[in-house]
Amino acid sequence: MHGHRQAIGSPRDYCAKLLIVNINLKNREVADGRKQRPTVAFVVPCYNEHLVLRQSMPMVLEALNEMEKAGIASADSFVLCVDDGSSDDTWQIIAALHRANPKLKGIRLSHNRGQQNALFAGLMTARDMADCAITIDADLQDSLEAAAEMVVLYREGYDIVYGVRASRRSDSFFKRTSARAFYKLQNRMGLETIYDHSEFRLMSHRALDILSEYPERNLYLRGIMPAIGLRHTTVSYDRSPRLAGETKYSFMKLVSLSVDAITSFSARPMRLIFIIGLILLVADIGVAAWVLMSHFDGRAMSGWSSLMLSVWFLGSLILISLGIIGEYIGKIFNEVKRRPRYSVQDSLM
Repeated sequence: MHGHRQAIGSPRDYCAKLLIVNINLKNREVADGRKQRPTVAFVVPCYNEHLVLRQSMPMVLEALNEMEKAGIASADSFVLCVDDGSSDDTWQIIAALHRANPKLKGIRLSHNRGQQNALFAGLMTARDMADCAITIDADLQDSLEAAAEMVVLYREGYDIVYGVRASRRSDSFFKRTSARAFYKLQNRMGLETIYDHSEFRLMSHRALDILSEYPERNLYLRGIMPAIGLRHTTVSYDRSPRLAGETKYSFMKLVSLSVDAITSFSARPMRLIFIIGLILLVADIGVAAWVLMSHFDGRAMSGWSSLMLSVWFLGSLILISLGIIGEYIGKIFNEVKRRPRYSVQDSLM
């Protein structure tokens, strides 16, 4: 893992020249077959981000400009904003930014399809236009300095570079605890993930080609990335506060994302239902033996409390089991219909 870099003040104080000043760019080796100046695409999912786009996107463009000056990105590099069916004036802001600087491009989805589908739409759009693509949130909590280092690592031969948080000291106790539980639960359920990695990563053109071959409609990109394989590494960084606005990921959305992740990549929950069923069967045999012994010894008594507890316990277990099975059946239902993941309404290229 590459050493993390300290945050350079608040995001508003970023100076693009400081993003790459500590990286010895020209002396870093370029792998065979990789361009000295690759075309880099920043893919930015946007949903109701009108409070932040006018501040964050000029910063991304300036950082891209500095990468070009440093010789690690080509002049064809660009920023691609993906409007995920926003209900505010996000698209109008993207259009205004595009008119001011054509290097900022945009696509608008016809309906809100969620972050995973918005990211996929942006990556597939950038796939034929760039040598590598970096996904980064519009609020710029992720580090542009780390993004520059990702490009350097791409030139050295890596196909996937994961951005990993150096620490979670800035998070609240609840958020820090729930995040740890989120990753541990996925690992226990057999899902391979990169700890403390969200959606901040670089993918080469080859990795994008492989990603395009994944047909599932229930997307969980963090789970697909390790399955792609290829040569990969990580860059650690300190996450900054949001420039403006509020996070779109509530606790319930994180729970929903975790459920989708587990049921999309692991059948272990259904196996656990089977194991619990076997355990209850053994317990039932023991209870049956005790009931028969009590009956023949003349000690049998009607027990309303034990009966009600048993009924409620088994009833709850049955409903939970049906819910887990229903999650899998629902995913099968969505997959077999083969409906499009998204539809593009407008494009600014």
